[in-house]
Formats: sequence, structure tokens, C-alpha cells
Amino acid sequence: GLIGAGLGQFRSGTLGLRLPCFSRFRNSEDRRNFISAGAGAGVASAFGAPVGGLLFAMEEVSSYWNMKLSWQIFFCCMVATVTTDLFNSAFTGFLYKGEFGLFKADKYIIFQVKSQIAVNIIAFVPAFIIGVLGGMLGSLFNFLNLKLARLRRTLLAKSSSSCVKRLLRMSEPVMIMILMATASVFLPSAFDCTPVRCEDVVATSNSYSCLTTSSRLDPEQLSAVEPHTCPQPEGNHTDSLNGTTYNQVATLMFVTGEEGIHHLFSRETHRQFDYGPLLTVLVIYFTLACWCAGTGISSGLVVPMLFIGGLYGRVIGQLLVTLFGVHYADEDKYWAWMDPGAFALIGAASFFGGVSRLTMSLTVIMIEITNDVQFLLLIMVAIMVAKWVGDFVTHPIYHALLELKCIPFLDAEPVIMHAGKDLLNLELHCAKDAMSAPARAVHLVEPVSNLAQLLLDTPHGGYPVVQSEHPEEEPTFYGMINRMELCVLLMHEELFDTKEIVTKAAFDQETLLDYNVVAVHKLQNPYELDNLLSKYQKDPKYQTLFINLQPYINQSAPSVHKKFSLHRTYIIFRSMGMRHLPVVDSGNHVVGMLTRKDLMGFSLEERVVRSMRRKETKEKSVQPGYVNAALEDDTGTTIPIDPEDHMMY
Repeated sequence: GLIGAGLGQFRSGTLGLRLPCFSRFRNSEDRRNFISAGAGAGVASAFGAPVGGLLFAMEEVSSYWNMKLSWQIFFCCMVATVTTDLFNSAFTGFLYKGEFGLFKADKYIIFQVKSQIAVNIIAFVPAFIIGVLGGMLGSLFNFLNLKLARLRRTLLAKSSSSCVKRLLRMSEPVMIMILMATASVFLPSAFDCTPVRCEDVVATSNSYSCLTTSSRLDPEQLSAVEPHTCPQPEGNHTDSLNGTTYNQVATLMFVTGEEGIHHLFSRETHRQFDYGPLLTVLVIYFTLACWCAGTGISSGLVVPMLFIGGLYGRVIGQLLVTLFGVHYADEDKYWAWMDPGAFALIGAASFFGGVSRLTMSLTVIMIEITNDVQFLLLIMVAIMVAKWVGDFVTHPIYHALLELKCIPFLDAEPVIMHAGKDLLNLELHCAKDAMSAPARAVHLVEPVSNLAQLLLDTPHGGYPVVQSEHPEEEPTFYGMINRMELCVLLMHEELFDTKEIVTKAAFDQETLLDYNVVAVHKLQNPYELDNLLSKYQKDPKYQTLFINLQPYINQSAPSVHKKFSLHRTYIIFRSMGMRHLPVVDSGNHVVGMLTRKDLMGFSLEERVVRSMRRKETKEKSVQPGYVNAALEDDTGTTIPIDPEDHMMY
């Protein structure tokens, strides 16, 4: 997303570059599309999942979608995946290994499952249980992560020195690394060494001796287990696996997260891990992953989520093996689905879904990274159940972090509850029920001192522009101008003049500011602007100097009538990616403003409920014997009947 937002603009404020390339894409709509494409390409490149990247961009990143954007992001994900696979085919790390352009399955399918197992309809029962666990543990993960994020922000806010803040940000990941390294090195010593356990092909009973290399344990899995400090047989035992020991905790923690996931997903390794090591690693990894997410380092959530889900999924699979025994595909196909590695895959998908609440994209990503189409239906069931359970408890992790950072993100559909149980129908409410009023408007020709005073007194991001044909008439809505444009205009004193001159001035290309000069996103020196505004406000000279805003106003800015449906207002606002929406009356006079913060769930619910109570009070006031002129809300706060809402927009 960051690469898409920056590369698509071909400019850099840090480097002082503003190249003419891609200037046509320097608008809010194309910038959002580039961000969506960058996020999808990142997922496609990281997991080798181009279709999953496309669906991720559609499901989680974009607030507006169309067919044109679909094929654009699909092409972007395809190119990203091909580029990554080309480099992976020839390089291992930074070492060139040859075979450039040879796409091997073990290279681009990162968690490939080689042993396919037929699925039984009975397997949907444990898949449902794993989905419930995924939703509950995912909600707990989100809850604890948000608590830690708030605690971290509080501690940083108490530090006035920037050096102390940097030290705190740096010390936290160092502490996590020390704890993780200590646990990885010393925790395996708390568990006994495990001899290689498998069933001999020839034996009919459950035997724990591996007599030959043709026994049931996969030789690749045997070579990948971590012996740690466990004793190993002396000499070359190529025809016998007897005497080989390994440490279960070290096999999971003394390796990278990707290698640990490979062990959890491995098939026909029913006795490779016991309950104790799995549950111990689950508690430690869950705690440290929850703490690490949100620290001052770039730490992803995907591998930890897959690892944590694989741990408790393998526990469920191990429980089935304990209850019903070991079954292999070539001996008993009907019960071969009871494989701990298979349920580790389902558990990984359920925890990922419980944390992120992704559905379509997550299902496709899990299939693309494992190539296990047989378990598609079980993965879908686990993901959907985890989403339902998680949505009942908490918000998704990404949306919760947006709220924590006070970023006004609007959901696809407004869900407003009344009294915590009744779902409100916003089609029965009007735009005026949610608007902020009165709106701070500017006139087409405005004194410089008034504009400076307006910018100093209000933090609004945009202002409606009004004009009147005759002085005695009430001004009507003319267009919109945002705060940054006003700031840029006030920094050019050559635009100031007397009211008569600026009103009758003929605008030409020589006197107008260029679009690229006005359409900026941040100021190079905001302190200089503050001093300039204070100067304009205090100096009497600027009370007689005016500026004509007409050439710089967005005259195509939409507006809605105050009695327009609130639900449709919300859909229009979100679909068009708007930041401000003026509300007008029948005479086209601006009566209020709508912003993203006004349409956020908590704010929208508060204002709609307040409007409902105001209407109920007015209805009661016309009844005989009614005396009270105000009402109280649930907290005891007195709410007037008639005054307009003066909340800041």
C-alpha cells in the first residue's frame, strides 16, 4: 500500500522531487486505487497468491469497487507474483543457485501439502468446533492487542522528551526478542527427549519402533525435526531409525515460524507432537505475538496467526487420534481424515479468520499457499464460524486499530442500534438528523483578515462557499474549498486587492495560480503559515484587502437536501470517497455539514437517537398539560428541545 501510494505519484516531499510523470494520477481517487493495488500486490507476492491478493484488496482495502479496478489489480497481482517467482527460482536468500525461470512447486507454494486426504462428512463437526475456538481466541487476541496499544500510547504520552520516547519504542522490541530467544533456548530443556515413534508397515498392532526407513514416518520430516540437546545414535544408520530422538518444543520454537508451520501441517505424523509441548508453545507464542503486534518494528501478523491456529488445530487433531486411533489413507480411507496435520491447517485458517474476519480472500489464500483443495469446504466452514463468533464479540483487528488511531473509516453499511437491541432503519431519518450545524461558510469574495481568523479558530478540513446576487438576499451554496487550498492562497499576497478590483477582475492564466501549486497535500513550513495568519489577523491593513475565491472553488461539489434519506446519504458519501458534504434547504441555503466523523457509528447513533427524542418531546409538548421543556438522556444530561446541534465538524 505504501509503495502504491508513493510510486503512483512520482514525487517525494522528503527528497524534494516532483517529476512530471504520472501527474494525471495525482488526485484522491487514483491515489486510493494505487493503494489498493499495492496492498493486493503485496499479498500476492508474499504468499504466491495472485487471486488471493485481488480478493484481499476487494474485501479489506477498497471502499469502492468496479470492474475496471478489478482487472487493473488482477494484472498488478499477476506481475508481482511472476516477478517474485522469477527471483525465487534462481536465488536462495542472496545466493544465486541457477535454474532461473524454473518454477518449482516447493518454491512458490510456501506450505505445500503433498499428501492428499479424502474428506468425510463427519469432519465438519470438528471443523465447526475449531471455527468456534478460532473466533474466541481471535477476539481475545484483538482485545489484548488493543489494551496493550492503549497502554503503550499512554506511556509514550507521559514522556515529554523525544529521546525518551525513542528509547521506549526501541526497548520494547528488544525486550520481546530477549524473551523469545530465552524461551526458544531454555524452554525445550523442560521437556524430555522423544524417541522417533511410528508404526512399522509390516506390523499390525500399534508399534512405537521404527525398524526400517520404509516405516510410516516421512524421512523428510525426520531429518527436519530439531534434536536440540537430545542424544543421537552413533554411526551411519541408513536402514534403521531406532535410537533417534528429538525435542518437540525445540522443533517448534528453535526454528523459523515458516519451518514450524511446515511441521504443524505435515501429514501422517500422528505422534510427532504431544499435548504438553503444543499447549505450552501455544500460550507463549500467543502472548508474545499479541505483544509484538503494534510495537516500533515492522512485524507482520500473518505467520504468527497461522502458527497459533496450527497449534490448537493440531491439538484437536491429536485428541481425535487419541480417541479413535491412527488411520492411514491406504488402509482406511473412510477415517483417514483424522490427521493432526490436516486439522492444523483448518485451525490456522480459523484463527486467521477470527482475527482479521476475512472470508473469500482468506479461503483462496489458504488454498494457494498449501495446494490442498481437498479440505476447501472444511476451511470455508471454519472461517465462516470464526467470523460469526468473532463479530459477536469484537471488531476485526484492522478496523479496531483504525478506531484506536482515530481514523474515520466507514463500514459498507451503517448499523445503528437503539437502546442496544433495536436496529434503526436510517431510511426513516433525514440528513439533517446527523449533520453538524451551523456550518462555517466563506463568501465568494472575502476579506483576508476574516479568512485568517477562520483558519485560526476552526480545525475544519473544508468550507462551503456561498454567494448572493443582491446584498439583501441570503447567500446560497456555490461550491467547496478545502483548508489546504485556502492556506496556499493566503501565502500569495499578490492575489490580495481592494474589493472593487478583485470583484471585477478578469481572470487569465498569468494572474491565476497553477493547479499544481494550489492542489498540495501538506505545507513545507506550517510554522511560517501560523505567523502569517496571525499577521493578517492583527494588521488592520488586511481588513480592507480582499481575495476572490472563484477560480479555485470546486463548483461541482455535490450537496444533499436536509430531508434527503440518511441511509442514501451515507451510501453516496462512502461510495464517492467524500470528506465533506454540505446540507442545504429548499432555497439552496447551507444549513449544515456532514463529514466522515459525523457518519461514524457512535456519532451517528448519538445524533439519530437525540433527534428521535427531540421529535418525541415536541409531540408530547402539543398535548394538554405537558409542562417539561427539556428531557434527559441515559446519563442524566439535559437535552434542549429546539437548539440546533453545534458539534464540531
